[in-house]
Amino acid sequence: MRILMLSDVYFPRVNGVSTSIATTRKTLHGLGHHTTLVAPAYPGADSSEHAPGDVLLRVPGRRIPFDPEDQLMRWGSLRRLANRLSPDDYDVIHIHTPFMAHRLGVLLGRRWGLPVVETYHTFFEEYLHHYLPILPSFLARAVARRLSRNLQLGVDGFVVPSSAIATALQDYGMDIPLRVVPTGLDLEEFTPGDRAAFCQRHGLDPARPILVYVGRVACGTASPPAMPLYSHQKRRPRAWCCWRLWRWACRWCPMPRWVRGTY
Repeated sequence: MRILMLSDVYFPRVNGVSTSIATTRKTLHGLGHHTTLVAPAYPGADSSEHAPGDVLLRVPGRRIPFDPEDQLMRWGSLRRLANRLSPDDYDVIHIHTPFMAHRLGVLLGRRWGLPVVETYHTFFEEYLHHYLPILPSFLARAVARRLSRNLQLGVDGFVVPSSAIATALQDYGMDIPLRVVPTGLDLEEFTPGDRAAFCQRHGLDPARPILVYVGRVACGTASPPAMPLYSHQKRRPRAWCCWRLWRWACRWCPMPRWVRGTY
């Protein structure tokens, strides 16, 4: 299968969407499929970062005032790129983000007569008011629900990473097919480590138990269940907990009071 992927974010911008796209492309390539990814151009971005036979097309963008890490792809550049693409080269269009990428994907789907699917990566109801702090949280949630519901126009189906998001979208009133496909992990990245070297590098006592948390601490995400354990264990002289925060997605989110007390 030949898949045209469209996204408003990708590496070197590090977030869950970029990671999911990279993992999906690698897995699809291993299964014999080919992908073309359209993504923003970033300063210093490497356009050669893709599997052999796949294509990565960078589109010029402009900075977003309230989100300086991202780039908003220019619509004129996207239209010119679309005119160079041929519908004969693709079997399906896969949209990953609901902004310029969504707009282009719906346009090409109608123009080419190809099926269009979209992955709903982010639960915007819990995030939008952090990106638009001028909006009260209740109003931001209402806007997020309305915008999410409108995404189904021009799309044949949605892919969601969890059943919780699928339920939320159904509650919004979406009546198109929803398929739950959890974001996978590349098991090749998990290799046996060197405990002694790790402890030496971080100044830890290898004789003490070590708890490693790999996850996220962010707005809209449940706090790690091990945090109360950390609060208890840190008072014990023979215990040490080491936390690795893999993705810190929302720097502006105030931590819950009980979490602040833990530290």
